[in-house]
Amino acid sequence: MTHRSNIASNHRQRGVGLIEVLIAVLVMSVGLLGIASLQARTIKNNESSLQRTQAIMLSYFIIDAMRVNRAEALVGAYNIGKTCITPAAGSSLASRDINAWFVALKANLGESGATSSEFKTCGQINCATDGTGRCNITVFWDESRAETGSTTQSIETRTRL
Repeated sequence: MTHRSNIASNHRQRGVGLIEVLIAVLVMSVGLLGIASLQARTIKNNESSLQRTQAIMLSYFIIDAMRVNRAEALVGAYNIGKTCITPAAGSSLASRDINAWFVALKANLGESGATSSEFKTCGQINCATDGTGRCNITVFWDESRAETGSTTQSIETRTRL
């Protein structure tokens, strides 16, 4: 009888190892999917961080140009409303600086759209003309892959020349 009970218990336990393996594979696949999702989110956040860093550096780019040409900046030569189309480079240093800034904005933060209403990388400069040298530089760009829900991002840099 002992031999028969051993055989009966062996028959009852057949397939249990297979179920354990299937459950282990299921748990591991859920874990791996979680890791893949975390990796994808990390890549998106790194891209967002890179674009923010570039926007800040580009605002410093125009601030340094205005400090070199401080006299013109104090009288409003660099002031430009929110503009998304690269202004033509004129004969003055201020217009060439603004043109170079816009070219750098478009090259580093990207550009999309066929018409000016679709452009999403824009810049704005507002310097006080009262002699205080206070300036606000704002950079706008499209960040459609951002986790924040809004696709338009902006950075405002305030400085005194």
